[in-house]
Amino acid sequence: MNIVVIDGQGGGMGKMLVAAILEKYPAAALTAVGTNSAATLAMRKAGATRAATGENAVVVACRTADVIVGPVGIAVADALMGEVTPRMAEAVGSSRARRVLIPVNACETIIVGVEEVGIATLVRKAVELL
Repeated sequence: MNIVVIDGQGGGMGKMLVAAILEKYPAAALTAVGTNSAATLAMRKAGATRAATGENAVVVACRTADVIVGPVGIAVADALMGEVTPRMAEAVGSSRARRVLIPVNACETIIVGVEEVGIATLVRKAVELL
């Protein structure tokens, strides 16, 4: 299974996802893609051996992904304070991959009906779904 983790800003959620996925699935084919270099670096420090940065990296990774994991903002143009370009959001949304999106009520996108819990709990739940 080809798992792609996408994150932006400081990469905190991506770092937690990479560490949790590799702990539960150590043989997983995991690719970390940051919308910026700080996010990519954080995911590399968490153990991602395959990592890339930027818009084209997101587009290319989404083509071959079986599962895409990250904050819900990766599927919303201009989310993460503008780091998610329309092309990135389209690549995530049109990918044949299953998407495991973590609801973060931020960046002007609020998901109704989602309970407010900590990121660590949401990451654990996301990894369980894999």
